[in-house]
Amino acid sequence: MNPPSDVAAPTPSLPEVHRSVAVPNAAGFLRKLLAFMGPGYLVAVGYMDPGNWATALAGGSAFGYTLLAVALASSLMAMLLQALCARIGIVTERDLAQLCRERFPRAVAYPLWLLAEVAICATDLAELIGTAIALELLFGIPLLYGVMLTALDAFLILWLQNKGVRWLEALIVGFILLIVGCFGVQVVLSDPEWGAVLRGYVPAVSIVTNETQLYIAMGILGATVMPHNLYLHTAVVQSRAWAQDEAGKREAITFASLDSTIALTLALFINSAILITAAATFHAAGRTEVAEIGEAYQLMAPLLGSVLAAKLFAIALLLCGVNATVTATLAGQVVMEGFLRFRLSPVLRRLVTRLIAIVPAVAVTWLHGASGTAQLLILSQVVLSLQLPFAVIPLMMFASDRKRFGRLAAPAWQLALGWLIAAVIVGLNLKLIIDFLAGD
Repeated sequence: MNPPSDVAAPTPSLPEVHRSVAVPNAAGFLRKLLAFMGPGYLVAVGYMDPGNWATALAGGSAFGYTLLAVALASSLMAMLLQALCARIGIVTERDLAQLCRERFPRAVAYPLWLLAEVAICATDLAELIGTAIALELLFGIPLLYGVMLTALDAFLILWLQNKGVRWLEALIVGFILLIVGCFGVQVVLSDPEWGAVLRGYVPAVSIVTNETQLYIAMGILGATVMPHNLYLHTAVVQSRAWAQDEAGKREAITFASLDSTIALTLALFINSAILITAAATFHAAGRTEVAEIGEAYQLMAPLLGSVLAAKLFAIALLLCGVNATVTATLAGQVVMEGFLRFRLSPVLRRLVTRLIAIVPAVAVTWLHGASGTAQLLILSQVVLSLQLPFAVIPLMMFASDRKRFGRLAAPAWQLALGWLIAAVIVGLNLKLIIDFLAGD
């Protein structure tokens, strides 16, 4: 890895919040954990965005509980990869984009930047469509107008960032807890077959041999282990002012990893709940082709006999869309500043990304309506899955640099599992591409 010639130290990641949250020196375990709690929830938001809804609804309605194993495996992969992200950010005091810029030649770094931007635009596309659908379901705003209204969320980003990172984190955590509550009620109302639910967490051979299952599984993987979250976590973890010695960094790694693991466990519950609700409500009733969020909303009340479930479904969708909007903006800022050392205001950055996503969303909504947006949602998640190797492999290369990490290097088992995850992601992507080229 030969670095480019301009290797001057970059501006700290997210400079407006860098080391802005104090960490108490003499405090108990719980107070320390609370001080570090927050970045993991910002990351977890990306694991429950509207793209997850589309893939989980499609998987649950078509194949029942079978793809729960994919949701579980994806979440376990995410927990390990995000723990490695936290370690990288704390030890190197660089985010993943900055490390790519410093350690790779420009011929490698700039294509990685472009691919990261494509992934963020794909993420934003899913958030845009999901939020617009929620506005239509709750307030009757036509889908096309809702798509265009989502550009206004740039002002929400500005207000939140001016309030400070702790306010931002508190709002995100509050929304996540509301989403958990909404889905807890829906799962109870759907009355799933719990034995089948538990069996669904055991991997089935059909996930790989059935092309349709594999396509949706890749969508679930892309919607769960999201490329932009790897960049984001290495940056937001640096908002904590831990002690700069080895002991302080080791403690920071422990608590930051706990923070992200707990947050991702909540995300796993939400993703599982969406799939379980779809399987128990739609698959069990013979409705095996429900991939549209709007269609799911319309069918939920008559099938479950409760209007409450449908309303909670729409409220949770809106909260997920707003949450994911915030974190995608932060990730875009990290990627652009880290790779290019070029800074835009958060609002301008948000508007540029959102306008890029609005074009295909408006076109598809205009031409094909709700059915087209459902397919676009799933496709956006498959695009994310195809982008994953270009973030995961650099992440593992940096995490494996024992010379730089010294005694703070990740355990050998984490590195081995991390490389295995990278190999699985690459292998599944290659199979998906081969199946597509073969016309399957």
